[in-house]
Amino acid sequence: MNTSESASVLSGSDALAPAADSVFILLGGEPGIRALVDRFYDVMDVDLDLTVLRDVHGQSLDQARDKLFWYLCGYFGGPQLYIERFGHPRLRARHLPYSIGIKERDQWLLCMARAMQDLGYPTERSDRLLEIFFGVADWMRNRDD
Repeated sequence: MNTSESASVLSGSDALAPAADSVFILLGGEPGIRALVDRFYDVMDVDLDLTVLRDVHGQSLDQARDKLFWYLCGYFGGPQLYIERFGHPRLRARHLPYSIGIKERDQWLLCMARAMQDLGYPTERSDRLLEIFFGVADWMRNRDD
């Protein structure tokens, strides 16, 4: 798949889940996803309007950085690093111990939007990724507020 076809995966309205290798490649492979995840957690760690989200993650973000990186690599069609280490992600089950409501969801999405903006993602790509991330983030909610 060429670059323009890859871009359509992230901008087309009928693209439901980014599982094609082209998305992994479009995001820069492992180095690109690592950069996104690292920027995401850097933003979370310093932006004062994300303290609710930051507090959910405990003192160190190192383990969370690695787990999100491993997960996103596989989710976007690259190597299944998370599954190799932990088995099926069972995302919702793994997040049940944490109280996640609308505020946490929205702060997670805001943090990811800032990370993508900081990395210079084209608006169309960021918007499409945020649509995808919204579905997952909203599904993680275990509290109605």
